[in-house]
Amino acid sequence: MELSPGVHVAVTDRHGGASTGPYSSRNLGGMVGDDPAAVRANRDGVAAELGVRAVVFMRQVHSAEVAYVSEPFGEDPPRLDGVFTTEPGLALASLGADCPAVLVADPVARMVGAAHSGRPGTEAGIATALVTAMTAKGASPERMVAMVGPGVCGRCYEVPAGMREEVAAKVPETWSTTSWDTPALDLRAGIEAQLRAAGLADVRHDARCTMESPELYSHRREQPGGRFAALIWLT
Repeated sequence: MELSPGVHVAVTDRHGGASTGPYSSRNLGGMVGDDPAAVRANRDGVAAELGVRAVVFMRQVHSAEVAYVSEPFGEDPPRLDGVFTTEPGLALASLGADCPAVLVADPVARMVGAAHSGRPGTEAGIATALVTAMTAKGASPERMVAMVGPGVCGRCYEVPAGMREEVAAKVPETWSTTSWDTPALDLRAGIEAQLRAAGLADVRHDARCTMESPELYSHRREQPGGRFAALIWLT
């Protein structure tokens, strides 16, 4: 889909790939125990399906580290959770299986970014770090459009009461309660609040809950399992 003029986003599902067993079938995660040949075939297939020249995959570690990229990292990507680019046809991927992606674009500056914002990354402010890094390269938060990808929802993401208090102390909007009335976190609400505080007015969502959507991988629902990707690129 087109997020804004000249900017496209996509979210893969778990179907149509080469992986087998619990990773069936379009697992894009290279660190979950799947056959590396199957992961490469799945990643190549996604690039071909999207019609992009290449896809950048990160070594995601739940950090607030962000880097500018002009080409894929190759077989040994650095440990970070946010990337951005001005290169057309270079898709940026955030892998997930409950952790939301953050996809950001400034269509005027012709700049796009992607981040992986799980619980530690949301607490650390990876979404804010991505906007800050893009702004330092000439983008404007007032022009930016963002999409928060699928993730475990605030009615399903049960956590210990102490963890809810710890995260909400830094990101108050994450405070939530499960549908069965136990402590929970709403990461997507927290991410949206961070983006709006950074100056973005247009924040959209793929509102699917990974635990409730069988077409998506969910680490909480099934282990071992694969990873889907949320991607953004310039045309």
